[in-house]
Amino acid sequence: MEPIEQQQPAEPIPEVDFAWRRVQLARHPNRPHSLDYISRLIKDFQELSGDRRFADDPAVVAGFGYFDGRPVVVIGQQKGRTTKQKLHRNFGMPKPEGYRKALRLMKLAEKFSRPVITLLDTPGAYPGVDAEERGQAEAIALNLREMARLEVPLIAVVIGEGGSGGALALGVGNKVLMMENAIYSVISPESCAAIIYRDAGLAARAAAALRLTARDLLELKLIDEIVAEPGGGAHEDHDRAAALLGEALRKALGELEGLSPRELVEQRYAKFRQMGNFFTTEPGD
Repeated sequence: MEPIEQQQPAEPIPEVDFAWRRVQLARHPNRPHSLDYISRLIKDFQELSGDRRFADDPAVVAGFGYFDGRPVVVIGQQKGRTTKQKLHRNFGMPKPEGYRKALRLMKLAEKFSRPVITLLDTPGAYPGVDAEERGQAEAIALNLREMARLEVPLIAVVIGEGGSGGALALGVGNKVLMMENAIYSVISPESCAAIIYRDAGLAARAAAALRLTARDLLELKLIDEIVAEPGGGAHEDHDRAAALLGEALRKALGELEGLSPRELVEQRYAKFRQMGNFFTTEPGD
């Protein structure tokens, strides 16, 4: 009998390993969340609640405060850390009232001429029946439209997991920043693998194909800047991670403060219009 030839393990693919490592770091249980950054960067933060239509959504925190002595409005998606907190925050998955609360705060920011800073960290908008009944898709679409016309500086920061339209609904900014180990994608790697490869176990391969890392998105010109993290990841040193983010926000605000309301809208519009590939065909092709 001939000996059975043993199959050698496949060589690891650097791109796959790099992308999957970023996914793991973005989801690290000790990674700083929105309130961790707010408590370190925003002085006298006063949170506002409710969308004035249905209820409050704890998955979105929003309020007024001071960054470097300048009044700002900060809106962030909050996942929660303990089991109790995760349930209270719905694992960071906003419902329609969360997006409507965010829009209410953005309109107040516009009224009082205050810059808006948004912190993106969600696996996606909540897909439950109750959210759909209350107009989840409409709430996201309305935010996209209104953020495009907002007449104040708007800076969006992907601090962890930027999932699909749930993150994009707070992501239409004049400046889009991304933490070094964050991810930003139209779909989770697991869901992508289940659809494309018919195997959710191939999530690492899907992560590389999705090009969801900060390095990929900067190359594709979908973000403006990568914010460095402490060695090992932001979860290793929350204070240092917040200090690095503070430096990036300071720089971004400085670049925008000289623009008029009209120029801010035009810059934001042009920025998002030039994203993606567009193909044209001649008559008869």
